[in-house]
Amino acid sequence: MIYIHIPFCKQKCSYCNFHFSTSLNFKDEMIAAMKKEIYLRKDELQNKTLQSLYFGGGTPSILSPDEVKFLIDEVLKYLSFDKDIEITLEANPDDLDKNFLKGLSNSPINRLSIGTQSFFEEDLRLMNRAHTASEAEGSIKRAQDFGFENLSIDLIYGSPTSNLEIWKENLNKTIALEVPHISSYALTVEPKTALENWISKGKVLSPKEEEQNKEFYYLSDFLKDNGFEHYEVSNFAKPGFYSRHNSAYWKYKEYLGIGPSAHSYNGHDVRSWNIANNPQYIKKLNSNLLAKEEEILSQNDQFNEMIMIGLRTIWGVDLESLKEKFNNEVLDHFQSEIKSKLEEEILIIENNHLKIPEKHWFMADGIASDLFIV
Repeated sequence: MIYIHIPFCKQKCSYCNFHFSTSLNFKDEMIAAMKKEIYLRKDELQNKTLQSLYFGGGTPSILSPDEVKFLIDEVLKYLSFDKDIEITLEANPDDLDKNFLKGLSNSPINRLSIGTQSFFEEDLRLMNRAHTASEAEGSIKRAQDFGFENLSIDLIYGSPTSNLEIWKENLNKTIALEVPHISSYALTVEPKTALENWISKGKVLSPKEEEQNKEFYYLSDFLKDNGFEHYEVSNFAKPGFYSRHNSAYWKYKEYLGIGPSAHSYNGHDVRSWNIANNPQYIKKLNSNLLAKEEEILSQNDQFNEMIMIGLRTIWGVDLESLKEKFNNEVLDHFQSEIKSKLEEEILIIENNHLKIPEKHWFMADGIASDLFIV
């Protein structure tokens, strides 16, 4: 599978620390550099038939439909698409007007991931989102009108501008709009963001973990009652609408990342990442050089990643795969660390897979980190 990072946004969200630029001055040069990177890295994937192609960012919907199609055609020059390929474009609600959606409906894009975040103005203002509450709702309806049935929306809970009642209304609106996939995250205070600055100066209250905990479990119960499957800590889907792209990440499949700051993984022991600098990325590719660094993952690194990713999903960690992949030193550590958690039922074993019971999912990352080799 391939991930293409579009490093541009109209404005900076208060909570975001992803790599992007609000200047579009180098957009044409960036697309040309991505074309060159696709060519230079065309032989890296072992599987030449793609199951998934994902445009993330940044804001991919800042591109025109023709620019999106141009990059898809570049990929198709060197790799083939599975007949059921999932091609996702992340989009902001304010970009999804009729002209954009009409153009997109004539492209190979067959799934949209819409950055809704909330249907309430106060939440959106705190997050410094570019769209309004009415645009949040209208963009979903317009996408459906243009034939996009495979939709996902992002929702953020635990904001200091929200509460459980507002969160319930957000979820009721989502159900009424018949969206089949939801990715939902607690508002987190990332370093060097506007949100961190506001909180440090007392302008905004810090998110409360106990409120986020309540809203997370309400979210899970409510969506399950409405026919969704909670298949990863932050992801919920109606049957048949799991994200194929993200599911491949969680099952340790190989993937290729194109664009500044994009990561790649060979499915075994090599991870690489492109530099998070737009001018430097373009300069390197203009000289026919890759703008990436890489590392060989040690046994300990591979073990920690397998534990972290697996324990966030309904599939858990395959114990047979652990035995096949790791040496006795790693396995001895693993057996020692899980013993007390199994006794306390913080961890369970089902069908030879280690899992976290769903009632403990809000603390999944902390539970997993307790098992790490440091």
